[in-house]
Amino acid sequence: MTSQVSTTTGRQPAVGEVLSEQRRPVKETRRLDRVIIRFAGDSGDGMQLTGDRFTSETASFGNDLSTLPNFPAEIRAPAGTLPGVSSFQLHFADHDILTPGDAPDVLVAMNPAALKANLADLPRGAEIIVNTDEFTKRALARVGYEGNPLEDGSLAAYAVHPVPLTTMTLEALKGSGLPRRDAERAKNMFALGLLSWMYHRPTESTETFLRKKFAKKPDIAEANVSAFRAGWNFGETTEDFAVSYEVAPAASAFPPGTYRNISGNLALSYGLVTAGQQAGLPLFLGSYPITPASDILHELSRHKNFGVRTFQAEDEIAAIGAALGAAFGGSLAVTTTSGPGVALKSETVGLAVSLELPLLVVDIQRGGPSTGLPTKTEQADLLQAMYGRNGEAPVPVVAPATPADCFEAALEAARIALTYRTPVFLLSDGYLANGSEPWRIPEPGELPDLRVQFATGPNHTAEDGTESFWPYLRDPETLARPWAVPGTPGLEHRIGGIEKQDGTGNISYDPANHDFMVRTRQAKIDGITVPDIEVDDPSGGARTLVLGWGSTYGPITAAVRRIRGEGGAVAQAHLRHLNPFPANLGEVLGAYERVIVPEMNLGQLAHLLRARYLVDVHSYTQVTGLPFKAEQLARAISEQSTVSGAELGGEASAEESADV
Repeated sequence: MTSQVSTTTGRQPAVGEVLSEQRRPVKETRRLDRVIIRFAGDSGDGMQLTGDRFTSETASFGNDLSTLPNFPAEIRAPAGTLPGVSSFQLHFADHDILTPGDAPDVLVAMNPAALKANLADLPRGAEIIVNTDEFTKRALARVGYEGNPLEDGSLAAYAVHPVPLTTMTLEALKGSGLPRRDAERAKNMFALGLLSWMYHRPTESTETFLRKKFAKKPDIAEANVSAFRAGWNFGETTEDFAVSYEVAPAASAFPPGTYRNISGNLALSYGLVTAGQQAGLPLFLGSYPITPASDILHELSRHKNFGVRTFQAEDEIAAIGAALGAAFGGSLAVTTTSGPGVALKSETVGLAVSLELPLLVVDIQRGGPSTGLPTKTEQADLLQAMYGRNGEAPVPVVAPATPADCFEAALEAARIALTYRTPVFLLSDGYLANGSEPWRIPEPGELPDLRVQFATGPNHTAEDGTESFWPYLRDPETLARPWAVPGTPGLEHRIGGIEKQDGTGNISYDPANHDFMVRTRQAKIDGITVPDIEVDDPSGGARTLVLGWGSTYGPITAAVRRIRGEGGAVAQAHLRHLNPFPANLGEVLGAYERVIVPEMNLGQLAHLLRARYLVDVHSYTQVTGLPFKAEQLARAISEQSTVSGAELGGEASAEESADV
């Protein structure tokens, strides 16, 4: 982390003055190019809310940013235990960044469990802000501390700031009339106020947010605002924090436009709403709540004014059944789930393949198998999306690369589904779903035209001149069948899971017809038009290609930048379309001596590439429930570039440095 140092008077607080202008201490302000902060505490300490508010303040200030929420699967995990620790990491900078960062520069630890769970990730010299009120003998013993790390010298390698957050919050709220337990809950806002002072974050938006969030409980709202202000003023006046920091807006990192901070699930939701509008179709979501996809159901339910209808079904099977029924009825139909739900939906996905109707199957991947790691991330559903159905049932697969890219990926999935009359898998994951970054809001003229033509009348004339409607008479270019809305006079036709006769759609057990229909459905998917894959190879002479898909884009790109910054030559490419692959992919793979594929699974894309292109792809895999770190990947790529034939796997070490 590079920095410039300047000395200024303390920043004028928007939350009011504690000291007069004459008494305010003069404090040093250091200018940094980037900072990585991690808030950590019990899952009931409000760490996700605290991180989200600091992120919103940072986004409004104009920094580039990337976040990594990390929380237990339990609604209320055991307090004060290591499994119960919830954290939120934010990386913000005055330049373009790609990941939440490898290691925090600052850790806010609300209790001993939070300190112990995160200490190994900290580099030497990192700042630690600890809530000393929680470092009791009982709390220390619960997580295996024999002594108090704040007193035994074990934290000598770090800059430790002991702050009695609970006591100071209670002192700030002693006139609020709130019970002690309720007042204590505001300590996360005290911490947020302190960090907002340390990094010169705007404060008005947080106060507005708190009053709006707790509008029905004004006493709670004002208590949180008071705690927030008290934290800010504590930073301004205490001698323990003699330095504050400035990270300038990332003006050069963003093309001109209007930006907002957005998470992957929110971007995906907006993409689905936009797709419905661009197609001129009502949007129907059939869903059953499942982590980490439920936010899409919650968000879409707010947009009835855009023709969105959401249906929370009793189970995963009913959810996709309702969505497929909506597709038959002429809607842009969507079902959302995660890996376990995909397994339950598989038979109905196969029915959608047979009926050849547009349907978006959104899979927000998480750690498995079975229930696995519900709140952690993984990329292990690729083969399930490709092959997880009985019979030959090919389905296109699209994967976004970043949280903001989930918007574009949703539009692309809708384009394919509507144009080719097929179900489409959209593979996001927990890292993208919960992470956030700046997103440029597109202009209306930049959005694709997704309008479709429904069948309106007969499309086949028999030898005797009789006109009829053939539901499987295909478009010669796309091989898509006509989309006939039920109730249209003259367009009556059979549907169901039994094999259809080519053209007429009648039930058919004829062997030759089945062979023809299977091959035709496969040819339709193979013929989908997707852009060629682009290779980033500025030197033009790289012998190693790093190929990724989905959420590995950020860590891979950051790792490649590191290698190039050290004089190395490495090419990079990233796949959005996983079925069908881009037409030029085989040529690209054959142009490099070595192809490395990092994945958060045990090598599923590598398996597909080897089978399809007969290329000796080298896997680098991780299934820890966490995204790759840039330094980890940079080291692995460098090593693999000089070693042939090895399969790599492993975890990052505690000493890895922060992201570029």
